[in-house]
Order: sequence, then structure tokens, then C-alpha cells
Amino acid sequence: MRDLARIMTIAAPFALVLVCGFTADPAQRPAADILVTAAPVYEPLAALRGEERFPKGAQLLVIHANKPESKPEPLVTGFAATADANVSFDAKTVLFAGKKTADDPWQVWELALADHSLRKIVADANDAIRPLYLPGGRLVYAHRTEKGYRLEAAQLDGTAVQVLSYLPASAIPAYVLRDGRILFEAGFPLGSGATPELFLVYSDGSGVESYRCDHVTARWGGTQLASGDVVFTHGATLARFTSPLAHELPIVAPRVEYAGAIEETDSGAWLVSVRIGAGTHYALKQWKPGAAALQTLLAQSGDEIVEPVLVAARTTPKRHPSGLHDWSYANLLALDTRLSREGDLRVAPASVRLEMQDAQGRAVVTGTAPVEADGSFFVQTPADKPIRFALLNEKGAVLRQEHGWFWLRRGEQRYCTGCHTGPERSSENRLPTVLQRTTTPIDLTGVKEPRDAQHGTPGGN
Repeated sequence: MRDLARIMTIAAPFALVLVCGFTADPAQRPAADILVTAAPVYEPLAALRGEERFPKGAQLLVIHANKPESKPEPLVTGFAATADANVSFDAKTVLFAGKKTADDPWQVWELALADHSLRKIVADANDAIRPLYLPGGRLVYAHRTEKGYRLEAAQLDGTAVQVLSYLPASAIPAYVLRDGRILFEAGFPLGSGATPELFLVYSDGSGVESYRCDHVTARWGGTQLASGDVVFTHGATLARFTSPLAHELPIVAPRVEYAGAIEETDSGAWLVSVRIGAGTHYALKQWKPGAAALQTLLAQSGDEIVEPVLVAARTTPKRHPSGLHDWSYANLLALDTRLSREGDLRVAPASVRLEMQDAQGRAVVTGTAPVEADGSFFVQTPADKPIRFALLNEKGAVLRQEHGWFWLRRGEQRYCTGCHTGPERSSENRLPTVLQRTTTPIDLTGVKEPRDAQHGTPGGN
């Protein structure tokens, strides 16, 4: 009820005055140091387009809690650019993306806070950005490819690199949830769209899914609060996901432009980067949910102040035990394809068609399988490839189809309740008909003659 009361609080008018330095009451400032990125230009969603977020460089700054009136200091020296700070769970080290020279690509580094010693973790000819600590001595980051940024994980010494996303589109890590899953940003529909959306994936690349299936508008900058809720921005507004609801919940907050990457303090206040509008710069603000106004913590003339991170210990997320097998394929069981957020079908589809995206970006049909009268099917799919399904009637016409793409990892065994049913639907307590008939999945892994995925005719230019 307290959360609901905060959400329903009507925000009173407020004023924002951007000045250099601190303006908040020292007694209300966070008790821990704060790391921020300062940059002349910041484009929050540029990485989703495969572009540069900091086209004129950036510098990590530390705001000392025990020196409230002092000027922020550089976190590291000797770099042409630094950004994307992520503090370890024990608050002893910091991951960041850095360039030693202006011509270098972004690489992932780790800084020991005790002695400021450095080590390079990810070194490559292509950019590596937005590193986040994972449990078990690993990290996740976004690595630039010819088709955008992809998710990768590695040991903290840079070894055992594992690709986590398999789409010809960018995926950018946003936060590691306490249950061990990685919250990431990508375009919706996944793999083909341009509207920013939040998705989830396990630390071995399996189980990719939308966080919620309402897809109301662009959202990014997701962070998990102490309550377990995930808060994020639409740009001009804030919203949250709560576990009981299958749709987002609006947050009544001052109407400004939010950069994303919200940080919660021990007092329950939020650190946010905001600006009044076009032509102004992002400043670091503190906001107590339900309050009418924002308090300025740091604003610098000519700089965007973004990506606030507290230098404080936090709960280590659960370590995900991978259930993948050393197979060249994956298995998927659909329990009832009649179910859908778009409205349940009265009768089951006659068959399901699997489409895979080839190296040229074309949708090619890899096969079809019958659907049982209860809507169930069990198939073997290509692994580590962009795939999607279409439901067909008895004449082969499309009843429903996925407009985006997803992937299944090598050796992944997965089931779905229905066709884009969302988290509010659970499966019936019954044995699917397909498993009563056979426990061998129908093989849809073989690419046949390339065909147009929409009309079923031979593909071509």
C-alpha cells in the first residue's frame, strides 16, 4: 500500500536551476561516494543503433561523500576517455570502459579502489562497453560487431568468453538482477525493431524473453530496487515493473528528460540524471519518490552528468546453474498455441512453421510440424541462430506469427505456455497431447530450399 500511495501522489510544480557544483543539503546527500560520467555530449540510445554515445569523449568522476564541498575528481588518469562504471558487489573494485588514446576502441578495465591499480580485461579491435559484474567471478558486456553490439560474458581475467546474444541487432546490458538474470536493452520487436525495450536472459545466454509483454512505448535504463521492483524511464517519464502485475506501473515524478540508469540510495532516494529539455545538459539530481521537487547534486557547465553509481557494497546476485547440453540443436515444447495475449484461438492451428534468419538476413523456412488438438507441439530447432515461429491453418495460411526474432542456445530445453501469452498466464495442469503421442521432437533444424517466409515461395532478391 505504501508503494501505491507513492505512485498516486500528485507531483507539485517545481523548478530546476542548473548551476555548477552542489546545491543539496549535505545532510540529505548519500553517505557513500558517487561515480558519474561527465561528457560534452551524451546520446542515451545511440548504442542500440550501433553508434557512439559519447562522440566528444567522456570522463569518470568521483564525488566524495566526506568532502561535500570539494570539486569532483577523476576516478582514473592517463586515459583519453572513461565511462560506464560498475562497482563490484563487495565495493572493492570498479569495472569501466576506457580508451587510453582517442583513436583506441573502448575496452573493459578494472580498477582496484584500495590502490587504484588497473588491469585490462577485454582487449579487442572493436568496442566493448557497459561492463557489469556477474556472480562467480565473471562479467557481461556489449561487444561491437558488424551488425551491432552483442552480449558477451567472460571471466574477470578476460578468458572463457561466451557469446550470449544471437541477433543481427544490438543488445546492451543494463543491470544484473538479484536472481542472476541479465536485464538488457534491445529494439522491439527483438532483432528487427527500433523501439527500445527491456529483455531478460540468463548468464549462459538461455531463456531470453521480454521482461513484460505490454510493449506500450520506448523504455530503457532499467534498475532493480531494494523492493525487487524494476524502475526505468520512457525519457520524459518514469515507470516500474512489480512482480504481481503483468504490465508496467506509472510513477508520478517531475516532468523532465531522464537519461536512465537510476541508482537507489540507502535512504530510499533515487539518483537520476535529468535535463529540462533540448539545449540543456543532464545534471545529477536526487529525488525521493513522492516528493514534488528534485535536488541538484552536481551540475557542470558544458557537461552531461550521467550514469550515477554508488560506491557501496550490495547483495551478490544468485549464480545461475547452466542446464545447457553439448548438442548442436535445442528442443522447444509449446503447451498450448491457442493461448495468446491477442485473444485465444477457438481451435488449434494445423501446423507450426519455423523460420531462421540466414547470413544475408533473409528468413528461410527450416520445416513445419503438426500441432495437436490441444495446441501442443514438440520440435527440435537450430541453436544459436535467430529463429521465429508462425502458426498455420489447414490450408497453410498464417494465423499468427512472430514479428521479431529470438534464439535458443545449444542444448537448451525450453517450453512456452502459448503464443506470446505473457507472464500472467500459466500452463494447465495436464499432460500435453504431443507428449502422450511421442517424446521425440520433430526435427526442424535442416534448412531446406530458401523460401519467402511470408508467402512460402522461393526467395530471391
